[in-house]
Amino acid sequence: MEFDTSPINRCSKEHEKIYQEWFNFADSDGDGRLTGGDATKFFAMSNLPRPELKQVWAIADSKRQGFLSFREFVIAMQLVSLAQAGHAVTNDLLNADVDFENLLPPAMEGLDVFLAKKKKPMPKSEPDQNGSAPVPTAPATSWFSSSKSAKKVSLTSVTSIVDGLKKLYIQKLKPLEVAYHFNDFVSPLLANSDFDAKPMVMLLGQYSTGKTTFIKHLLKTSYPGAHIGPEPTTDRFVVVMNGPDERSIPGNTIAVQADMPFSGLTTFGTAFLSKFECSQMPHPLLEHITLVDTPGVLSGEKQRTQRSYDFTGVTSWFAAKCDLILLLFDPHKLDISDEFKRVIASLRGHDDKIRVVLNKADQVDTQQLMRVYGALMWSLGKVLNTPEVARVYIGSFNDKPMNEAATGPLGKELFEKEQDDLLTDLKNIPKKACDRRINEFVKRARAAKIHAYIIGHLRKEMPAMIGKAKTQQRLIDELENEFGKVQREFHLPAGDFPNVEHFREVLGGYSFDRFEKLKPKMIQDVDDMLGYDIPELLKNFRNPYD
Repeated sequence: MEFDTSPINRCSKEHEKIYQEWFNFADSDGDGRLTGGDATKFFAMSNLPRPELKQVWAIADSKRQGFLSFREFVIAMQLVSLAQAGHAVTNDLLNADVDFENLLPPAMEGLDVFLAKKKKPMPKSEPDQNGSAPVPTAPATSWFSSSKSAKKVSLTSVTSIVDGLKKLYIQKLKPLEVAYHFNDFVSPLLANSDFDAKPMVMLLGQYSTGKTTFIKHLLKTSYPGAHIGPEPTTDRFVVVMNGPDERSIPGNTIAVQADMPFSGLTTFGTAFLSKFECSQMPHPLLEHITLVDTPGVLSGEKQRTQRSYDFTGVTSWFAAKCDLILLLFDPHKLDISDEFKRVIASLRGHDDKIRVVLNKADQVDTQQLMRVYGALMWSLGKVLNTPEVARVYIGSFNDKPMNEAATGPLGKELFEKEQDDLLTDLKNIPKKACDRRINEFVKRARAAKIHAYIIGHLRKEMPAMIGKAKTQQRLIDELENEFGKVQREFHLPAGDFPNVEHFREVLGGYSFDRFEKLKPKMIQDVDDMLGYDIPELLKNFRNPYD
């Protein structure tokens, strides 16, 4: 199962030097990101029709970030060169039999004159002696200024969707989360590293279902600290990510690094962090995604041995961060243990990320495989509690030759197609990462709003003087009814409310009369962000040729 990066962005050193000069010229604010306004001016020199340039941008900005890095700019220039030679600009060009390394740069009318002028001594828009950067010329300096809100959010320097989300979070959503202790009840506060992190894929399953072997098969090599065996060998959460060299970093160290998105894991304590580590290695696949290997979920008698940390809580934390969750089964471990059932239940709200993998499928013949598949769907139906059928990939994801004696020619063909489908799913993760980030941000904002309504309601129900303890206990005992009151008062969807038992457990450590009263201004700021600021952000960073 290969995961190759596209050859279209390969070019000779000579051409790379030319493209770098072009990129520096086109990037007017010098931030290393070519946004829509600059791109349309530069691409116009190619004299290609607008529909073709629209397709060039769509393919080059496949991650829909709203800008082109240098690498993506090279892809765009190569597509322009092919379009000028008469090729149709389609996604098929990515796999075309073209010598991209020696593909000549496109003809850009008038570019040489502009470059020659730039090389002459003249005032340059560079940082001054004090180091302050010039203010970029944004096409719309009134971004994100809501007519409903007197306080404007200044985001004129934003050069990507992710940058915009960071500023909106700091200025509008984070104050609400801090005021109503959202980080204690639902999710830790976000840092810059949470927005900048690569897409993550988490593997879950009972022991010996082939999680670590799956990662090894995907990478075509083992990662530092990997252990494989029939017994529960992976006894810790391991994040496999790109790095300059091969090494393992302990959990306590990785959790306090500001450039890593794992600071939220400190809430699970030292007992967990001693069972957490990061494996770094240079690998082309890991430049695009991060893989999370997990300990095997216990079954049978092993479930009676309690873990020293909140295993379900940790999986739930990772599920919120991940872009894809793979549940692995093998034909001989179809029973879903109590712990596995709790783990799957903790994935509530992330159903769209879940994919099921029936691994080691070549260990049974075709007739048995049909029965195994039916039994697996029956088991999942009792746990997932959704009317939709989960997507199940069938195959044998390891480096051993396929057991064709058991599978037969039809089974081999089926497994190859399933592997291709799974690989396509994985390849699409980086392309969907920006959309996923927006989706998770909006989901978090809605959850924070409902949380604020609940806390504000509980504070309002408290008496001014006498009977505080008694009232607080009554509110905790009747929490489900209080949720219903909040839902009816503010017309909120019932499905968006948090888990009652978990909320009740956390509430026990608080004194309700110290909660903040509901602040309509904070709620209005978040409403403005959802209804105006985010749509404007997406509008400003869509395809500039739309």
